[in-house]
Amino acid sequence: MAGITPPDLQKALSGAEYPTDAKKLAKVARDNHAPKEVTERIKNLGKQEFQNPAEVSKAVFRNE
Repeated sequence: MAGITPPDLQKALSGAEYPTDAKKLAKVARDNHAPKEVTERIKNLGKQEFQNPAEVSKAVFRNE
């Protein structure tokens, strides 16, 4: 299975309002019909708050 790409993440989070948390971002991703891999990765980011899409991207791709 291919990994998540930055465009995948950007598409999944389209319409997200910041600041927000991983739980809300996962809901946005589900509502945008993101692949399960993307939604799960977002959901597993924990309880930290994100101020903008760049912070989310940094957290998602940190362990790749």
